[in-house]
Amino acid sequence: MMSAHNMTQVLDLYDRLSSATDDRTRARIIADAFAELELRYPQLSDLPTRTHLSETELRLLKEIEQLRGELKETELRLLKEIGQVRAQTEQLRGELKGTELRLQKETEQLRGELKGTELRLQKEIEQLRGELKETELRLQKEIEQVRAQTEQVRAQIEQLRGELKGTELRLQKEIEQVKAQTEQLRVQTEQLRVQIEQVKAQTEQVRADLSIQIEKIRANILKWSFTFWIAQLVAILTIIWRVWA
Repeated sequence: MMSAHNMTQVLDLYDRLSSATDDRTRARIIADAFAELELRYPQLSDLPTRTHLSETELRLLKEIEQLRGELKETELRLLKEIGQVRAQTEQLRGELKGTELRLQKETEQLRGELKGTELRLQKEIEQLRGELKETELRLQKEIEQVRAQTEQVRAQIEQLRGELKGTELRLQKEIEQVKAQTEQLRVQTEQLRVQIEQVKAQTEQVRADLSIQIEKIRANILKWSFTFWIAQLVAILTIIWRVWA
């Protein structure tokens, strides 16, 4: 059996011989092959017999025929695969053509839709520009009004500041007056408190005097009541004595 390396060399030699354009090139390839063979197997130069060469030639021919058969099978298989690939390629070309036509149709449709969309957007943009212009003018007018109102408010604020300043001064003056009046009231209150304490003391004195006088009057009343009842009793006893007498 030949090794893979030898098989590769034989195939390479066969390819070079097959691709040679004239006999000189083939002879040169054969000479190079023998030279390489002698370098690889130097012992072959010591045994150059006709029988050995015949056997080698026969073996090489056999291997070449075997390689031709394998190459033929490989060529047939490759031709079959190439046919299948060509069929698939044609099928893919048909599908690609159909896809291309469909894409072209869709592209044209999209272009039409895009054109319509572009026109609609341009119309909307113009409309928005007009609305934006109107809005800008309205906002400028409102801004001018706001500025005028701001100036009025500022003037009112300045006026209020002046009024507030006058009110503050007046309130400060009134506060000072109220403080003075409060101080007077406090002094008067202290005086009233003193007078109230004096009145309380006098009232206690009067109450004590009244209690004493009431006790005296109560004693006198009891005394005169006792005298009256004694006199009455004597009168009654006298009347009874006279009646019984």
